[in-house]
Amino acid sequence: MKRRITRQIHLGKIGIGSDYPVSVQSMATVPVAKTDQLISQVDSLAARGCDIVRIALDSVEEEPLFAEVCRASRLPVVADIQFCAGAASAAIRAGAAGVRVNPGLFHDDAELEAMARLAVEKGVAVRVGANSGSIGKAAIEKKMANGVSFVDALGSALVEGALRQCEKLESFGLSAIKVAVKASDVGVTLAAYREFAARTDYPLHVGLTEAGTPAMGIVKSAVGIGTLLNEGIGDTIRVSLTAPPGEEVIAAIRILEACGLRKAAPELVSCPTCGRTEIDLFALAQKVEAMLEEIKASGKTVAAKKIAVMGCPVNGPGEAREADFGIAGSRNGSVLFFSHGKTLGVFSEEEALRQLRDAIETK
Repeated sequence: MKRRITRQIHLGKIGIGSDYPVSVQSMATVPVAKTDQLISQVDSLAARGCDIVRIALDSVEEEPLFAEVCRASRLPVVADIQFCAGAASAAIRAGAAGVRVNPGLFHDDAELEAMARLAVEKGVAVRVGANSGSIGKAAIEKKMANGVSFVDALGSALVEGALRQCEKLESFGLSAIKVAVKASDVGVTLAAYREFAARTDYPLHVGLTEAGTPAMGIVKSAVGIGTLLNEGIGDTIRVSLTAPPGEEVIAAIRILEACGLRKAAPELVSCPTCGRTEIDLFALAQKVEAMLEEIKASGKTVAAKKIAVMGCPVNGPGEAREADFGIAGSRNGSVLFFSHGKTLGVFSEEEALRQLRDAIETK
């Protein structure tokens, strides 16, 4: 795919824009007041492959605690601000790499200007985060009265709201801006990002807001985020799930891998099973998946490029011969362990998993 050309900004050591890889973000669920727990959660997200973490900051009084978190964080910290531009300035003073604001919710332009000028001084990027919940009904109804569909009306209203916010920040001298125009509806999200991408060069933070539980949220996010990425739109992503933030990171990384924007490390392939399978392939594949996540979370580098979990010898060493290592069901519940199409032994499930782990960790 050909990436949309954007201006380049930085969040700490992470570059955002068309010159850099698409980065993964998530949001911490621990409040700033629980500093030790929050830092531990950030460490966990970093171990899972997260690039940037967003943390809620609601008041100026939390600045000292927020500064402690920023100093200890393994990831660039983006302060999530609602309503209080003063808290955004506090976050910048505390060492945040970026702030996320919705200037449409701020009612004091003097505070907003002070925040913008401080961000310029400190080299801090600002994300304009417009979402469907902050768009007034009047703007949507006006467009629909002219024959525009609800999807296009809401998408266009999101774009116009974000553009107004960007123009205000630019008027204060701030140009290190990235933008999100999110909705919970896939169609609205696609319409908004496509229009905004065509009209500006701002780097885009892509995602769906309030996507839902993993069962539905991952599907919606894969369709919405994946579609935009395959069109070259998107410079940093978050999969917003009603789930622990680590699950968001895993889902986001898998979307990037599926779009060819990040190499799987390693890629896990498994067959859909059939009547000749004599093992519990579903459970076995989940165990291998969990094993790989555990190995990567421990900080170890996985050199193997492809791991296979197959249901029977037909789909084992044969169809998965390109896999560095793999396991496949055999007769009477036993399991083949193979490498590049060559069977290395037949074991119990427990022993086959041990053989697989040893091979992965020593390759």
